[in-house]
Amino acid sequence: MFKTLSGRFLILTVIFVMLAEVFIFVPSVARFRQDYLLLRLERAQIASLALLADDMIKPELEVELLDNAGVFNVVLRRDEVRQLALSSPIPGQVEATYDMRDPSALALIRDAMSVLLSTHNPVIRVIGNPVQDGGLLIEVTMEQGPLRVAMLEYGLNVLLLSAVISVITALLLFFAVQVFLVKPIRGVVRHMTLYAEAPEDARRFIEPSAGVLELREAEQALKTMQEQLTGALKQKDRLAQLGEGVAKVSHDLRNILTSAQLFTDRIEVSNDPAVQRLAPKLVNSITRAVHLCENTLAFGRAEEAPPKLTRFALAEIVADVIDSERLSAGDYDLSFSEDVAANLMIRADSEQIYRVLSNLVRNARQAIMATGKAGEINIHASETEDSWHITVSDTGPGLPPRAKEHLFQAFQGGATKGGSGLGLAIAAELVRGHGGILELAESGADGTSFEMTLPKAEIRLSAPEA
Repeated sequence: MFKTLSGRFLILTVIFVMLAEVFIFVPSVARFRQDYLLLRLERAQIASLALLADDMIKPELEVELLDNAGVFNVVLRRDEVRQLALSSPIPGQVEATYDMRDPSALALIRDAMSVLLSTHNPVIRVIGNPVQDGGLLIEVTMEQGPLRVAMLEYGLNVLLLSAVISVITALLLFFAVQVFLVKPIRGVVRHMTLYAEAPEDARRFIEPSAGVLELREAEQALKTMQEQLTGALKQKDRLAQLGEGVAKVSHDLRNILTSAQLFTDRIEVSNDPAVQRLAPKLVNSITRAVHLCENTLAFGRAEEAPPKLTRFALAEIVADVIDSERLSAGDYDLSFSEDVAANLMIRADSEQIYRVLSNLVRNARQAIMATGKAGEINIHASETEDSWHITVSDTGPGLPPRAKEHLFQAFQGGATKGGSGLGLAIAAELVRGHGGILELAESGADGTSFEMTLPKAEIRLSAPEA
């Protein structure tokens, strides 16, 4: 029970109520002591007035008056004359004097605590003002023991009443917490459990209904999380199905392209100059398509082949990419330029670098052609002591906001209208496989630039121990 929310509220309520009663108890006992002493002074004054009315009062009656007043003697000051009105034998010396004419709150509390902590029965003197202007001063002598007994009895009653109040308050709060907090929280937990059993079932979404603002916000946040998670699960299933379909298509397409590759061998022996000029490019394109299908099949198995690092002239790969995209552009007013030194040799996988550059240039071409305006695409390459830098820039309209927000994330919004973003995601993954980085250099109304950085350093691992 103590580990539950309502149980802890119950215990804390009892503790806090008892603490509050303790703070009330101390001044309450001090007030009780003050009233007790003032009552003794009033009774003593009444007894002394009886004596003043009849000077020949019998000793037996005087003792009875003092017993009723609970004092040993009474001193009354009237008309600047101090006289002993009533008296009886005092069992001991007066040990303390208390002036009740105008005591401070701290003095009352201090004196009350000293009475409660006292273990003997001393004789005390109490001074006060007579009631109804019955004189200038009244002074009595009495025992402290009866006062302490009365204070202890009063304090015990206060503590018992406090305990009853704290228990009742705690029980009421316990049931209130059960209704307003524990029950809604259990409902949230129950919804989470039901949702976990079948996350795809939209009927299991929680409907916020709590009356407490904080709990309602928690329910709303849970519903939002459930909707997002269910959407992500559906997207994951669709991607899995799409991957399976792409793998099947790539498998069949690879077989078709392999057959087409065999047919191109015969085209290469043609004597037609145009065929001789275009046949190598057709062979290269079909070969790359076959490799792409094989890589797609490997990607579907999460087995993207690591790059085969060789040294090659970057200018040749750039020329192949530009020739291919120039054919795709046709008669459109689009110019291609390159700023790559003919002797610039890089160490990378030529096929993967071709795929990266092809994706970047294709995206740039499609973005420019979508505007219906003329444009230019440029490929620039340079090298430093530590790395090679390849930049693909265009004069297109720039990337849309969604593409910038989900850059290099597949199926999260492509750079062109209707695009999936898969090309940039694959390009970035291929560059990371070389230990490099592909990043957006700039994008705006004047165009877009992507920069690819490939490190020159080679990582050598020591041979494993036998």
